[in-house]
Parts: sequence; C-alpha cells; structure tokens
Amino acid sequence: MDVFSIILIVFGLILFETVSSIDNAVINAQVLSTMSERARRWFLIWGLLIAVFLLRGLLPFAIVWITNPSLGPVGTITAAFSSDPKVHQAVELSAPILLIGGGTFLIFLFFHWLFLEPKKFGLRGEKFIQSLGVWFYAIVSIILAAIVWFALKVNPLMAFGAVVGSTAFFITHGFKENAQQAESSLLTNSQIRSDLSKIFYLEVIDATFSIDGVIGAFAFTLSVPLILLGNGVGAFVVREVTMHNIERIQKYVYLKNGAMYSILFLGIIMILNSFGFHIPEWFTPVVTAIVIGYFFIKSRSELREIVA
Repeated sequence: MDVFSIILIVFGLILFETVSSIDNAVINAQVLSTMSERARRWFLIWGLLIAVFLLRGLLPFAIVWITNPSLGPVGTITAAFSSDPKVHQAVELSAPILLIGGGTFLIFLFFHWLFLEPKKFGLRGEKFIQSLGVWFYAIVSIILAAIVWFALKVNPLMAFGAVVGSTAFFITHGFKENAQQAESSLLTNSQIRSDLSKIFYLEVIDATFSIDGVIGAFAFTLSVPLILLGNGVGAFVVREVTMHNIERIQKYVYLKNGAMYSILFLGIIMILNSFGFHIPEWFTPVVTAIVIGYFFIKSRSELREIVA
C-alpha cells in the first residue's frame, strides 16, 4: 500500500467516524449540560481514553479474532502488526465472512434510518418512503434472503456471516432504542439522577455508537492499525465538537443524511468485496467524501437562506 493510499484511507476514516457520530455528540452535549463541571471534565478526559483505547481500540481486534478464531487473542494482536505473508493470507481468506456481515449490518442500518427514523428530508422520495415505514422489515428480510442465497453458492460461512450481521444490527438497535428512553429520563430528572449514573450512561452510548463506526471502517481497509488511527482521531474530533461546537454543527441539518447515504455505499462496497469484486482502495474514501461533501454544501446553502 503506497503512502497516498494510506493518507486517503485515514482521511476517509476520520471523516466517516466524525460525521457518523454526530448523533452521539448531540446526546453527549444534552446530558453533559445537566452535569456538574467536575463530572463534565472527567467524562471529556477519561471518557475519551475509554472511547478510543478500550472501545474503538479493542473492537477491531475482537472482530478479526471472531473471523479468525485459530489466531487466538494474542495471535490476533500480533497478526495486526505482523508483516508475515502467511498471517496476512489467513486474514484475507476470512475477509469475505467479515465483509458480508459488516455490509449486511450497514445496509440494515441505512434502511432503518430511511424508513423509520425522523429526519430532515434531503432528497426527493425520502418523505414518501418514510410514509411506508412498515415495509422496513419486509425490505430487509428480502435483502437478507437474497444475500444468503447467493452466499450459499460461494461459501456457507459467508451466509452465516450475513445472518450474524443482521443479528448484530437488531441487538445494537435494541440498545439504542433503550438509550433514547433513558436519555429522556435523564434529562427530565436531571436533579435526581447522579452524575455517576449519567457518566455510565454516556459510556454505554459511546459503546453502542462505536460499533457502527468500527464495522464501517472495514469497508475502507482490513488494516487494523489504520482503523485504530482513523477512528481514534475521529473520536477525538467528536469530543471536541461536544465541548465547543455542537450548536453550530446542529445547524448543518443534512449532515446526518450524508452519514447515512455513505453508510449505504460502504455496505454495498463491503458486500461486493466479499463476493470477489475488486474495489480500488481509493474508491471508498473518495465516495465517502463526495457524499458527505454534497450534504454539507446542501446544509450550508440552506443555512445561508435562513440567515438571509
């Protein structure tokens, strides 16, 4: 991998992690506003270490280990930084299982947002599709059936990987649904709830949101060190946004749309890669930048119209 590709991949990872974590930053800011100054500082300093080193740091290794159980936990860490071609070959052989599972997860994530989640409509047809929200479960079931059907013809383990990806989506979605209810309780009973319980809640939220970012990162590269670097910097940027610029960021109303459409493309790229289609390394970060850039410009144009 040449230097230009590495820089492009890391830039794409930082951009994706930052934009896809906007919801996380908004939740953090809302809950932090009800906490004492000392508790805020603790979360923003030590919480960053937990979010980057424990969650986004360990999760990529855990995913590689799950898809390569023969490596073992120590072997997985060694493999991530090894230049041994045999190790890389082992990881590459298991890559289709990882990619198809991650791709299924991301596609489910996109369609849930498209059909069921409240949003600022950024493209034609989004409002109509949301009016058909009940079709979400039918659509993703058909998509899963199609993916499994074609995967069975290639490798039964790939089919299992797709099922695991869909299962992971519904598990994490359940946690997010519960988190939204917990957030309302925390905000309406801000004087009753302790700062310790709020910090614990925010760490759980970080853990849930980090899964989306880490899984999406494998669409950019299978290199764990690059994922650690890109997601780590992205997590730091999210913390900075939480501290200083959350109100300004919220004015860019279509950034969430950009994140979700980039998630759709990342999911498709992962599934295509799992079936052996060659996608150039530069393609994923470029597509991510174009999609997010389009919705950023759209948000900025609308903001100017409101100010004018």
